Amino acid sequence: MPASFFAHPHQAFTAGFYRDEDLDFDVRFLLGQAVHGAADVGEVLATIAPIGEKDPEKWFDAWVALGNRVRRLADASAETGHAVSAAGAYLRAATYFATAVNSVDGLGDDGPLLPTFRQHRAAWDRFVETTPHPAEQVDIPYEDGFLPGYLLRPLGVEIGEPRPTLILNNGSDGPISSLWTAAGAGALARGYNVLFFDGPGQQSMLFERGVPFRHDWEAVITPIVDFLLPYPEVDESRIALYGISQGGYWVPRALAFEHRIAAAVADPGVVDVSASWLAHMPKNMIELLEKGDREKFDRDMAFGMRLSGRLERTWRFRARPYRRMDSYFDTLTEVLKYRLGDLAGSITTPMLVTDPEDEQFWPGQSRRLAEGLPGVKELVAFTAAEGANFHCQPLGRALTDQRMFDWLDMVLVDPDRVRAPGGASSRGAAEG
Repeated sequence: MPASFFAHPHQAFTAGFYRDEDLDFDVRFLLGQAVHGAADVGEVLATIAPIGEKDPEKWFDAWVALGNRVRRLADASAETGHAVSAAGAYLRAATYFATAVNSVDGLGDDGPLLPTFRQHRAAWDRFVETTPHPAEQVDIPYEDGFLPGYLLRPLGVEIGEPRPTLILNNGSDGPISSLWTAAGAGALARGYNVLFFDGPGQQSMLFERGVPFRHDWEAVITPIVDFLLPYPEVDESRIALYGISQGGYWVPRALAFEHRIAAAVADPGVVDVSASWLAHMPKNMIELLEKGDREKFDRDMAFGMRLSGRLERTWRFRARPYRRMDSYFDTLTEVLKYRLGDLAGSITTPMLVTDPEDEQFWPGQSRRLAEGLPGVKELVAFTAAEGANFHCQPLGRALTDQRMFDWLDMVLVDPDRVRAPGGASSRGAAEG
């Protein structure tokens, strides 16, 4: 494999797969999916072996090819009645197609985006149809339409028996299938009902309907809670909410207004989404933004973008969900709305906030969120020494499951055992 290996100055886990930070993180994310069967380590490593650092077309083609190959395996197993094998292969195929979808920004045009996304979603739908878990595809009423969702129930539970229910809130560009490893499989194994959904600006809502993000995420979570409450198997006193990546902003934003959630997890905590956009922007450009000089800001940004085709493509991919692609200034003006501000003080729901070492996008924000919460909270460190560093600790998902669900079980089953309001605690390798 032509990938490089490098040492990080603060971590015991030093092996890297690529010098390119984005590619390296993608591989870590894919390998982490294997913990719940959403990828196979050998398939991932064999796929990346011949791919160099700067070959986006080959990267895209390789994941489409692997998705197609594994999809054929799934179909063959389904046709011969091997439902468990079929479900596992459909899930892996969904992951590989999703990897291709998220690499389209590296291509010369967006033409492959929608057809590749539909391959991903078709594989995920077949997984839902073949999984042994009782499952249904649902339409969640939302404004004048609906949000697409999937409600899965644990095995061996009587129909109508009230259970804790976990709502899974994705991040900015995560595929719905990635939520299986993020928290879905772990929740089902512990007896939770699980709701997967695409919200505004997320994958199917964006790619197929053109519905953008919104910063006021309470307008999304409140209709979801309303939708769940009539189900007899949903215990209304034990509804929990999990948010990954940018979901670490949307979850606390929603909780500031929606108080029927019994417990929540922000993985990690995010108080200011715009910080990841502004972190590497020159000071003079930030000053133009603050002054509201739209014309000069757009002119200077356009000049800078012409120097890097990759940067321009990445910007367009990231800006697409905000629907402000015709102006750099307008895009960032919209992103600046995604700040929690003092709303954390209105959250009454007990919260666990993950705090991974080497967080790339929102360093320090998990602690800031925890410190702003007035009630029950737990700040949980994940470290390089545990192999659980980087954004959303991609190679530490089993450890994340353990800590997250032990806490959720305690809050939902025996809330009197939870820490009383006060300072946030921080757990890491010493308690692992």
